Amino acid sequence: MSLTHILHAGEPVNQQIYRYLRQEIVTCIIPPGSLLSEKEISARFNVSRQPVREAFIKLAETGLVQVLPQRGTFVRKISARLVEDGRFIRESLESAVVRRAAKQARPDYLERLEYNLELQTRSAQKHDSNEFLRLDDDFHRLIAGSIDCALAWETVENIKAAMDRVRFLTLSEVSPPDRLIEQHHHIFNAIKAKDADIAEQAMRLHLQEMIFSITPISERNGEWFEDD
Repeated sequence: MSLTHILHAGEPVNQQIYRYLRQEIVTCIIPPGSLLSEKEISARFNVSRQPVREAFIKLAETGLVQVLPQRGTFVRKISARLVEDGRFIRESLESAVVRRAAKQARPDYLERLEYNLELQTRSAQKHDSNEFLRLDDDFHRLIAGSIDCALAWETVENIKAAMDRVRFLTLSEVSPPDRLIEQHHHIFNAIKAKDADIAEQAMRLHLQEMIFSITPISERNGEWFEDD
């Protein structure tokens, strides 16, 4: 089942198609192993094949799809190794970011982070996984923004595609939103208290959550994982 998306003027079509397909792959609406058809997707969005082809290239660069000559473009199965590699890089980068945020985060960003946490709680109460994941990303993006380092979050976004599918699967099975929200509060409180050591420790513990979730998730969804 695919979602209904509307393409908007003012933004490149290939970027919109990439974003929509990425969302459907991450949330497993398009499951691992699925064949992606340029013809079908171009018809779905009522566009030529060129922007679809460009979206496929971007998806391949993030590791979500694989182009097999003479066979087609397939949604890659989840690689536990790539998930861990991405998690390690993300932990290293965001630990440095949150240390600086604890020292120099602007008051307006503290207010935005606090409001984001309120929205996370509401989302969890509604059991809206897609909205919660978006707010989760916004929380981390705001921390990077609080030190005027948008590039840090852009870098994280480029490496975390493999992680995102596991994140989605863990919400209902292993790492429920309530626990993640509690971890977010620990991070926020340390930033607000200007305690860089506690902020870094809280961020590392939060991002290490996936170390403990990848095994049970792969055992329950073995057909979706590569044999690394």
